Amino acid sequence: MEQESETKSKDWYDRYYKTLLIIPLLILIFCLAYLGFFYSQHNDFILKDSSLAGGTAITLNGEINSENIESSLKTKFSDITIRKLTDIRTGKTLATIIETSADSEEVKSELEDLLGYSLTEENSSIEFTGSSLSQSFYKQLILALIISFILMSCVVFILFRTFIPSIAVIFAAFSDIVMPLAVVDYLGIKLSAAGISAFLMLIGYSVDTDILLTTRALKNRESTLNKRIFRAFKTGILMTGTALLAVLPAFFVVSGIPDSFRQIFFILSIGLFADIINTWLTNAGIIKWYCDKKGIK
Repeated sequence: MEQESETKSKDWYDRYYKTLLIIPLLILIFCLAYLGFFYSQHNDFILKDSSLAGGTAITLNGEINSENIESSLKTKFSDITIRKLTDIRTGKTLATIIETSADSEEVKSELEDLLGYSLTEENSSIEFTGSSLSQSFYKQLILALIISFILMSCVVFILFRTFIPSIAVIFAAFSDIVMPLAVVDYLGIKLSAAGISAFLMLIGYSVDTDILLTTRALKNRESTLNKRIFRAFKTGILMTGTALLAVLPAFFVVSGIPDSFRQIFFILSIGLFADIINTWLTNAGIIKWYCDKKGIK
């Protein structure tokens, strides 16, 4: 009975694995098209917060009437944005973050007039970043991201020394970055330095399962190809699932954590879900196709 079930699974996978490749490919094309549209609208691939674009970020502790404050501030500061930090369990507002490119003293003075009390270290925190410093920092982060991806690609080529399996790993890692980036842009999230660092982390998270799969499929010939892929799948899903179990509770359950940490957890969560699709549909399909063409059983 077990042998019959295994045979049916093998027949099903052999028949449809090429069709399954279409799913992540269509998702990637859609994400790339949206990123192209987003770039045409904003002249950049991301929305940047004050730490990357420059400006003032004021965090007000506790609950305030943010709607009235936002409407009042927008009459003087057109680019003002207001975000709330809430406790996911109770819905209580923990803090309100106000961001604008204007000078910190000017924004602080206006806020104090609206709130009716002085802003101190006990009830608020104020950060100001110059635009030139922010732009320089942003360029360095992007350069670090590009260099990391290039170095990762070099290591993959050195490790496998074959073009198609190496490209499959690199393609999956590229998709793991593009898909969460499109989600972040669609939701209108302003990325901080921590958010870009999360994409750096995704490079490492994405290639480990891809390298596991490719190594098992190409270098371990103790069983059939399908069995090797399935065993890699069980190990890889356990790795990714463990990472998700560590990240998701921190995002949804833990209260009072900084917004930058929540941004990291959110990006990693989306990236890990994307990695499941890109590794076990895209990379596994390409590797199986390659092995069938080369007669690797």
